[in-house]
Amino acid sequence: MVELEAPQLDTIFHALGDATRRRMLRDLAGGERTVSQLAEPFAMSLAAASKHIKALEAAGLIRREVRGRTHLCRLEPGPLASAQAWLNFYERFWVDRLDVLDRLLRAADARPTPTGDDA
Repeated sequence: MVELEAPQLDTIFHALGDATRRRMLRDLAGGERTVSQLAEPFAMSLAAASKHIKALEAAGLIRREVRGRTHLCRLEPGPLASAQAWLNFYERFWVDRLDVLDRLLRAADARPTPTGDDA
């Protein structure tokens, strides 16, 4: 069974559970962004954007650096690797189960069907 530091994974999946935060992460994959730049595509205040950013920071998914009055954010991909490892375990689980189902269905298809002549 895979657990991979459950509290950290809880925080990561909580952060990833919001479409706004996922979009922010996708934007950060293209390079550093300011808080204003991250908030720009959404109809939200900087305070609301900051709450989303704090959730991403708490999960370790981004790092914020203050340069003067500007807050720059950058993607930290390490925690995504932990989430991916957790997902990979369940992907293997389901692939194995679907392979068994496939074999059973192929075996059932290969069996001769009764023709009804004996009745």
